[in-house]
Amino acid sequence: MGAGAKIMFRADASLKIGTGHVMRCLTLARALADQGAECLFVCRAHQGNLNDYIRRQGFAVIALPLVPGGSGWLGCDWQTDAEQCLAAIEKTNFNWLIVDHYGLGENWETAMWPVCDRLMVIDDLANRPHDCDLLLDQNLGRKAGDYQPHVGDQCRVLLGPDFALLRPEFAEMRRDSLKRRGASQSLKTLLITMGGVDQHNVTGKILQALKDSALPVDARIQVVMGPHAPWLPEVKTLAKTMPWPTDVLVGVSNMAQLMAQSDLAIGAAGSTSWERCCLGLPTLALVLADNQREAAQFLEGAGAIILLGNAQGAGWQARLTEVLATLSKDMLGMISDNARVIVDGSGVKRCLQEMQV
Repeated sequence: MGAGAKIMFRADASLKIGTGHVMRCLTLARALADQGAECLFVCRAHQGNLNDYIRRQGFAVIALPLVPGGSGWLGCDWQTDAEQCLAAIEKTNFNWLIVDHYGLGENWETAMWPVCDRLMVIDDLANRPHDCDLLLDQNLGRKAGDYQPHVGDQCRVLLGPDFALLRPEFAEMRRDSLKRRGASQSLKTLLITMGGVDQHNVTGKILQALKDSALPVDARIQVVMGPHAPWLPEVKTLAKTMPWPTDVLVGVSNMAQLMAQSDLAIGAAGSTSWERCCLGLPTLALVLADNQREAAQFLEGAGAIILLGNAQGAGWQARLTEVLATLSKDMLGMISDNARVIVDGSGVKRCLQEMQV
């Protein structure tokens, strides 16, 4: 990407949507900025948005207003969103427009073509038409045929965890993390990461279930939560009652280090799955949303996670305690070995190469 290139990102974060869309766009934006590109984020001001966080990362943000009575992923209809975006950018032309939003599709993308040279979609669902040059779906098990009905012949489709958008520190810590697991697979440090929002307090339910589990007496628990997580005060209070030292970390900037130093994770089956795979971190996974289910099933089939089930369903707490009672060093090692071959941490580099074509 040449110096001075202008890139626009359209992505949202909220208590309902979560933070993953914005976070992976930020990863790509940092890489583009390192090549001299100028990146702009356009985000609606939903409750739980990350607009101030994006600005602290050094990127300009245009905040679209909330629409009275708005609902769904987008908070308004696509026409209103497109009109507001076009008005906000004031006829600026962008070399690339990158959209990562389940509430937007072909109609919105077509409406934005007058202000961009090329358009890229980041998706996970393969459930709606797109009008774009480049489409990225980083999920395991995705096939080209899944998008064939949804994109034109001119669209190049990038599929699978080879293109997972991970921050550079995951590739940097991969070697040491894998080496550490080869030397010892004992369970001393447990990491709990249920996304930046965790709207339904799955973290608290996990901690309650762990009280009846067979964790080693010398274990340590680290919980990572986002600053907008609505149940954060309750989780902090609960952490003080745990039989093991339990730290609640908020808005961390060293996730790769935390994962590399952990022996086991209990985590959401979302985009952090690829981070854990890159570092070979064995994981007990929970599905928090419908869009996570398919990737979780493929990861389970690959032996890269133990899938506990749907966090909104019944029985997963009992399964959690059952798994911990039978989890051996050999099992930890096997899960780690299966996970590490799925993601190598070079997805951003591959994506940038494709954007240069």
